[in-house]
Amino acid sequence: MREQRNLTLLTDLYQLTMMQGYYNNDTNNHEVVFDLFYRNNPSKNGYAICAGLSQAIEYIEGLSFNEADIAYLESLNIFQKDFLEYLRNFKFTGDIEAIPEGTVVFPMEVLMRVKAPIFEAQFVETALLNMINHQSLIATKAARVVRAAEDDPVLEFGLRRAQGPDAGIYGARAAIIGGCAGTSNVLTGQMFNVPVSGTHAHSWVMSFDEEIDAFRAYAKLFPDKCILLVDTYDTLESGVPNAIKVFDEMKAAGIPMKSYGIRLDSGDLAYLSKKARKMLDEAGHIDAIISASCDLDEMLIADLKRQGAKISLWGVGTNLITSSDCPSFGGIYKLAAEIDKEGNEIPKIKISDNPEKVTNPGVKKLIRVYDKQTGKMIADIIALENEIFDETKPLVLYETKARWKKTKLKANSYTLRELLVPVFKQGKLIYKAPETMEIKAYAKEELNTLWEEYKRLVNPQIMQVVLSDGLYALKEKMLEEYKKD
Repeated sequence: MREQRNLTLLTDLYQLTMMQGYYNNDTNNHEVVFDLFYRNNPSKNGYAICAGLSQAIEYIEGLSFNEADIAYLESLNIFQKDFLEYLRNFKFTGDIEAIPEGTVVFPMEVLMRVKAPIFEAQFVETALLNMINHQSLIATKAARVVRAAEDDPVLEFGLRRAQGPDAGIYGARAAIIGGCAGTSNVLTGQMFNVPVSGTHAHSWVMSFDEEIDAFRAYAKLFPDKCILLVDTYDTLESGVPNAIKVFDEMKAAGIPMKSYGIRLDSGDLAYLSKKARKMLDEAGHIDAIISASCDLDEMLIADLKRQGAKISLWGVGTNLITSSDCPSFGGIYKLAAEIDKEGNEIPKIKISDNPEKVTNPGVKKLIRVYDKQTGKMIADIIALENEIFDETKPLVLYETKARWKKTKLKANSYTLRELLVPVFKQGKLIYKAPETMEIKAYAKEELNTLWEEYKRLVNPQIMQVVLSDGLYALKEKMLEEYKKD
């Protein structure tokens, strides 16, 4: 891992101006609870995959204003000297609970809960949203692409089209979590110990006088992983026949070829892959891989599958690393409660003319309900922290927007799991983040708990996310009190 950067000033200016306001009003020690959540699944998907927690942990641990930071803030001529002096000793001292990376999540669920002095809890908002939003978006997009590819491996190839180095690095990490088998991004491979993969470019072929000379040179260098790009000049008349000649020569020379084949990067991929497959098979190369790239996304891959394309390895770049059809995750960070001097929790609610923007008040937990027999997910319950649930008793789930509709579960027919786990306690890290490949395996297990209907690329079934009786009653009470005012 490379030396960690100081990301303390990775924030919006208004976080600092509000902090100065809290400082001046002597409210910087006032403890609050913020929720980080999102309102809609990206790409009209049936779920999202939470990611970015590991980088959020690094950020929280590294929070401190160095001399260069203080000097820059002073140069803005908007901050008082005593406030800037206060920042010299700033560090995060609060509690954070979060949903582990790789977990399947749904709208309005608390992905991260921050309990800290308002001075601290307010300041970390922007950076936490930046990290969780971006990686959750790309992990979710990757899961869609991988699902479309069915049992075929998918490689992330998007670095050159990512919106800057960080988007390329951490986007590739998130793509691995979402299910990609590897990435072309070497720095991501080094930083997170994930598989890297790649072939060669058209320029390699064009730098030789003859296409077959380029193929022979590449095969000599990389006989174990010899994937030849065959569409530089003419895929079926030149590229594939020349690749076959090289494969024949390698076999005749007794060179073992563990992984070999061709890559298609243009043209009608369904037609070309079928023709190429026939040519390779007739030449005795039935184990040769046909890989494809060329502006792929989950919808095109699914369509190529329906057309019977003979592609067994997919390289997906631009549309994955940018999540081109849905370029933002939309996570938000809202005040949920204040803690008074006696330690009592005072719930807070944001009210809006748009019902979707009305927040869920209070300090909450998230409980996942599984069918005991199949292990499949039934619903999620957003509940108040002090509410108790008992698997040995019947459970009734009321739909949030239509309380007359309900699902009744018999006692001992279901299991419960709390999703939020402690990460920081009084500013100290108490959570050991898994390695990226472990998170990938966990995300795959998570997806296996969803019925197929929830994983459809188009018009998926919507998972039940319900409010507990206690939370529903509290929310209704606060809304009624607001109406009276």
